[in-house]
This record gives sequence, structure tokens and C-alpha cells, in this order.
Amino acid sequence: MADIRDCEQCGTSFVPRREHARFCSARCRTAWNREHVGGPAAGASALVWSITAMSDTTDRLTRVRAADQPRAFMVISEAVWWVTMVDATLVRHHPDAYDGVLAGQSPPERQLVEETLAGLRFVRNQIGDEADLAEFIEPGESGHGTERGRITGWTWRSVPEPPLASLPPRGQAWETMRYRAYQARLAGHTMGETFGRAAEFLKLAAANAPAITGASVQAGR
Repeated sequence: MADIRDCEQCGTSFVPRREHARFCSARCRTAWNREHVGGPAAGASALVWSITAMSDTTDRLTRVRAADQPRAFMVISEAVWWVTMVDATLVRHHPDAYDGVLAGQSPPERQLVEETLAGLRFVRNQIGDEADLAEFIEPGESGHGTERGRITGWTWRSVPEPPLASLPPRGQAWETMRYRAYQARLAGHTMGETFGRAAEFLKLAAANAPAITGASVQAGR
């Protein structure tokens, strides 16, 4: 059965694209934000600093050596957090820019980006619960391959579906969707490929946000 809910702005019934969606359209979300959070300034500020933190962290991935596993897992965990934070900030405060960049992509490209981000949200949820990040990562051999000992050459492991019985039916459905996205778009793929794709899309969406100047976004690269 489809998950149907009422828009908090206009009351229209809609099928949400995300688990915590509260509005039927970007226009309703923007209108609600203007009425309740005092305009775009707060969202712009949050986006600037979160883009900067995400960019700094994903850049660090290219410099961390595979031999330093404790630091490697710490940086990957931070990258998961910041990518999903920027994604959530854009969806909440700049939905028009976010959806506009998605709409400009071909259907296969759009599906790839959306499922990559959903897969990273799955990782975030799992490591924020009881799972260990190491369960999701297959470290590469130091000094081999094109990455030559860099953690960007490590891959995501295929993992079994987590137990979801403790979640309500709606939560089970959303987490199952995220798990399938993980298996399809992350498992078997490298850290460099995954975070590179996610960060590229998010920076492009941020650059199209009207409240963000080009200089602000450039500073976060």
C-alpha cells in the first residue's frame, strides 16, 4: 500500500519521496519555511557551512593512507555524515534548486544519484544504531591498484538485510528501500566513486540555490 499523507502547507494528499516528507511540492515547502523560519537566510547559512565541511572531509579521503585504518574509518564516517547532512539541508531549505538539478539529468543518471544518496543514508542509519562501520567496508591492499594504497580505492561490502521488526511498517518500508539502494549502488563500488558522485551533485545543487552566492559555494570546494 502506498504511503499517503497530507501536505502540512496546503492539505493536499500526496505520496512522499522521502520518509520524513511533509509537503506535496517544493513550492509548499518553501512557503512553509518562509512563514515559520523567517526566510532563506537561516537555510543559506546552514548550507554554506555544511557544504564547506562536506568538501573538506571528502577531500581528506584522497589523502588518507590505507595503512592508517583507524583514521581511515573515522574520515569515511565523517564523510557519510556530512554528505547526508548537506543532502538534508538542500531538501529542506532549497528544494527548488535540488529538484531542478535532478530534473536536468537523464532518468538513469537521476536514479543513480538518488539511490547513491539513499544508500549513504542507509549506512548513516546503521552506524548510528548498533552496526560497526567496518562491517560495510572492504579495505584494499596497500600499494595495489590505481589508488595505490589510498582509501578511495576501498569498496563497500554487500551486507545482509538488517532486522527491521522493531520499526513500524512505514519505517520498515523506507529502510528496506534504502537497503536495496545500498546493495545496488554502493556494494562493490569504491569510496572514491561513491563520495565523488554524491558530492558533485550536492555542490551543483547548492550552486543553483538562489540564496547562495557563487563565491560562497566556491569557498566550500
